Amino acid sequence: MFRMWGKIIKDNHLVKDTTICISDYSLSRTQMVFQSLDDICYEFDLSKPIWLDSNIHDFQLHAKTRFGQDQFIEHIEFDYLEIQVIEE
Repeated sequence: MFRMWGKIIKDNHLVKDTTICISDYSLSRTQMVFQSLDDICYEFDLSKPIWLDSNIHDFQLHAKTRFGQDQFIEHIEFDYLEIQVIEE
């Protein structure tokens, strides 16, 4: 099962978190990552963030990345959204 943890952080405190589980192995890992991020954003009522080169690099190295205000089109009320793959 593929699981991704999404966390909203403000002032170094965890404000909200969720875990998304995907058991459809007909999807590629990339598709699972994007589907999980879509589900996390839907649950937190956020627009989808923009993937910058730094996000892609961090995610490839650590299976984890952060999206700050620069990656969102609308204003966000928190410091960053962090996603992390916790099981593949």
